Amino acid sequence: MGLLIDGKWHDQWYDTDKHGGEFVRESAQLRDWVTADGSPGPAGQPGLPAEADRYHLYVSLACPWAHRTLILRKLKGLDALVGVSHVSPLMLDQGWTYHRGEGASGDPINGVDYHRELYTLTDPHYTGRVTVPALWDKQGGRIVNNESAELLRMLNGAFDELTGNRLDFYPVDLRETIDAVNADVYDHINNGVYKSGFATDQKVYDKHVVALFEALDRMEARLAAHRYLAGEWLTEADIRLFTTLVRFDAVYHGHFKCNLKRIEDYPNLSNYLRELYQWPGIKETVDFDHIKRHYYYSHDTINPTRIVPKGPLLDLDRGHDRQRLPGQGIREKG
Repeated sequence: MGLLIDGKWHDQWYDTDKHGGEFVRESAQLRDWVTADGSPGPAGQPGLPAEADRYHLYVSLACPWAHRTLILRKLKGLDALVGVSHVSPLMLDQGWTYHRGEGASGDPINGVDYHRELYTLTDPHYTGRVTVPALWDKQGGRIVNNESAELLRMLNGAFDELTGNRLDFYPVDLRETIDAVNADVYDHINNGVYKSGFATDQKVYDKHVVALFEALDRMEARLAAHRYLAGEWLTEADIRLFTTLVRFDAVYHGHFKCNLKRIEDYPNLSNYLRELYQWPGIKETVDFDHIKRHYYYSHDTINPTRIVPKGPLLDLDRGHDRQRLPGQGIREKG
């Protein structure tokens, strides 16, 4: 995971020594919004209008943050409106690449070989981490936004008038609950696996891995009382948790030393994981080959041999006990 400094590439890992052994994630910098009519975003961000075939999503099939956007794109019926390209799972000294021989899709829009080129096309003097996902504006020739949480909100609403898809993953009356759950899940689970796995100090690792499993225990208890994380309706909170859960036993349990328990050991979380995996459209966004090859091969500071394990054997297609009742599922906008 390298970075650009004044537009120049540096193969530089996270400097955990500067933070006492802590992994500190950099905030996304490109934060314009796509809205239905081009009006400003919810916090006054510059807006661009939703248009068919104007935007292109650049992702990694291995990355949980990018995976969120792939799921929303699928469930909101945006396949024909918003194109997608994916990088190679092997993130090495040149960062994310579009090398087809390694499993990338290639880049039919800009023809770049390296994901970082999209950032320097946007800003020749860009300084920061080169991350996925990134939403590209073909008309403007630049990245609009590279913050996955904000991209979820855009995909949830900006294109509704073009698709007629009224599914709502961020209903107004559930937003306070969704935001509270998201905050807990992001800090302790989504990012918690990284804070555990990338820690370079024993006490730092101990702190974060305990916090991670305490948060998983909270989600297990929440799912004992609620159909989904925010109640009876599937929301963005569930999608944000799912992309970590689906990687947990395959990667985080072993590779990141998050091994107090497996998700399989949690009755509610494991059944909930299988339900979401089997939800129409979601399974096809999951690529375990990319997931395992990326983590085990790319992080040579953690796995210097770059051996990718055969296991564990996962059966996410088997039955679950979370059958939906009438009136449950995804809320539609009124």
